[in-house]
Parts: sequence; structure tokens; C-alpha cells
Amino acid sequence: MNIQSFDLAIVGGGMVGLALACALSDSDLRVAVIEGKTPSLTPSEQPDIRVSALSQASKNILTRLNAWSAIEAGRHQPYLAMKVWDSDSFGKIAFDAEQLRSDSLGTIVENSHIQAALWQQASQCANITLFHPYHCANVAIGDKEAWLTLKSSDDSNPQPEKSLTAKLVVGADGANSWVRNKADIPLTSWDYGHHALVATVETDLDHDQTARQVFLPAGPLAFLPLAGNHGETNLSSIVWSLSPELASELLHCDEVEFNRRLTTALDNRLGYCQVRSARGVFPLKMRYARSFAAQRIALVGDAAHTIHPLAGLGVNLGFLDAAALAQTILDNQSKGKDIGELANLRHYERWRKADATQMIAGMEGFKRLFAGSNPVKKLVRDIGLVAVDKIGPVKELLVRHAMGLTDNLPELAQPIIKK
Repeated sequence: MNIQSFDLAIVGGGMVGLALACALSDSDLRVAVIEGKTPSLTPSEQPDIRVSALSQASKNILTRLNAWSAIEAGRHQPYLAMKVWDSDSFGKIAFDAEQLRSDSLGTIVENSHIQAALWQQASQCANITLFHPYHCANVAIGDKEAWLTLKSSDDSNPQPEKSLTAKLVVGADGANSWVRNKADIPLTSWDYGHHALVATVETDLDHDQTARQVFLPAGPLAFLPLAGNHGETNLSSIVWSLSPELASELLHCDEVEFNRRLTTALDNRLGYCQVRSARGVFPLKMRYARSFAAQRIALVGDAAHTIHPLAGLGVNLGFLDAAALAQTILDNQSKGKDIGELANLRHYERWRKADATQMIAGMEGFKRLFAGSNPVKKLVRDIGLVAVDKIGPVKELLVRHAMGLTDNLPELAQPIIKK
């Protein structure tokens, strides 16, 4: 069997894996991307129910990877404001892009559109080889390289088995990472005790380019503004964190009942809400790999960490992982260092672990603070929301962090100076 040699083998051709590949497209590194499903490059008529709130830092990365123009040409919705409030209470806070002298706070984009834009870009790069639909069947780690065996993922039209070698194998294969498991990297995890219900909904009133989030006794509900096919401004993607029992109840109830309960949950702020897609439910778990790197192995995105989807921000951590790992790899290569040697990956691990830990702690803190309806707890958090809303510097610090404009950003994520 012919063995193909690469410098880098990225297992997972989702948004983060493809971003890493594209970040190395101008180098002389040979990059393989292994993906089990060939993504559709033709946008569906109906918006996907899985969306991400891309931060300004993620937009900077995608712009530098020449993928943003394709995203911008399709359905995408910048949001100019964010409103957060505690249900049945006075606690609230609002953020506005204009106050921060920014064009927007972020952009809501369907995950499939982001993946398609990056896939198209990667397919045009001479040093990137896309293996699809293939999955990894075996991996063996040696002193100088790793060996991978790939098998076809298409049972109806199976392709020949392939063998690869790579100096570095990157796990970009999601929360249940095959690479992480094969590398025996321990995982810290806990169950949030909630499921996320997601769907696309239509509202009587326009979303006004505003993201909304209400903290309910049952769990937070986020309304993320979407762009319609014909300029509609009354579509939103919802992420509703609920107990497994309540999530199942709302998943299976009829549309009239679901619409009524959703409208009530949002305090009728956008008028009557009507579901316009299938409803999906998935369990929520926090996962945190004890190590983001091992000998000949690195983890990025959900393979390294998953956070509570309070406002669809998780992918931003993944894009920063991809940008940081690409920067580390290119720096090691320029210095003649082995890109897969664990000692040379430690900088990446320390860099990204610090950011991931901070985000996980922040999301957990928010969840605990806003869980339940204890009157004393509710009063404390409401006073805190109002106080932060009135303290300009603190409020600006919070929103800049949400926009990804923090210290120690990878070069790809840093602000783009307009000429």
C-alpha cells in the first residue's frame, strides 16, 4: 500500500479543523484534512438550526484566511446590540456597538455556511489535501512521526483504505474526540443537568439586529437574530437551556403549544413567536482535556474544551485555538524545530489553556448565578446587573471580552487596520 507523507494530519474537517489548515496555506507544510462527511457547498433554503455568534476576533481570523467574503455573500446577520434581563424582575443590562465605536458586536452565521466557506478555501490550496469521506481507523505514535490508517466512511460507495504519516496529528474531531481517546488524554467533565433546545423561529416584530437573552428559573433562553433569504428581519435562532424532562416535553409538544410557551418565556418582547424549523435537543456537558498536547498530538476546539452555549460563543474559542496552534507551528518550523515534539507544543498548550479555563469559569459562574428563583439570590444578581449596566468601564470590559478583543491574541485574530 502506498503511504503518503504529511507534516500535519488534521482529523476533523469542521469549522476549526479547516481554519487551522487554511492558516497554514501560505507555508510549505504538507497538510492533510480527514473528514467523515463531505459538506454541502450549496446553502439550504431554510436556515440551519445550529448557528454561531462569531466574535470580532473570529471575523478577523476568517478575513485573513480569505473565507469571510464567502460568508458575507451568504446569509449572515451582524448584531448591533445585546439585551440581557432576569425574568419577572428589574435586573437588566444592555450593550451597544455604537457606544464601543464598533460596527457590530458580532455576527450570527449558520455553522454549515462557515464550514462551506472554509472548505472551498482549503480545496484551492496546493499544500492541503482533503480526504473525504474518510475516518481514522488506527493511529500509532512513533519517535519521529505518527502513522494513520484511513477507511472510507461511505458504505454505499466505499473507497480504498489509505495510509498516512505525519509529524503532528491534530484532533479537531469534536467533543467525543477519537484522537483524544486514542492518545489517552484524561478528560475533566461535568453534566450541566440541562439540554439545549434549538430551532429557528419567526416573530411578529423585527429583531432589530439585537441579540436577546432572558434568564428564567428553568434556564437561560437566547434569541440570536438571523438573516432571511429575502431580507427578512424577523427570524431568530433560539438556544433554550432546559432540564432534560422539560426539553423533551417542548420537543414533542405540538407547535401551537410550543409557540405559546416560547412567546411567554420571552416576555412577549418580540410579539408572537412561531417555530419555522424542526426542533433539536442535545445534552449539555462541560469538557476540558487535562492536556491540550501530547507527543505528536495537539487538540483544538471541542476536542479540547466545550462550554455552556449561553449565546453560541463556543466556536470562537476554537478559532483562537486554530490561530494559536498555526502560529506555534510556523514559529517552530522557522526555528528548525520538530513541530510534533511535545516540548515544542507546550507554549500552545499554556496559551490556550489559560483562555479556555477563564471562559469555562465565566460560563459556569453565569449559569450558577442565574439558576433558580431564590428571592435573595435574585435580588443580589439583579442589583449586580443594574450596577454593571451603569459602570461604563466595567461594562466595556465585559463586552470587549465577548467580542474576543482580549490581550495576547494570536496574530490572525488581532484587529485589522483599515487603510
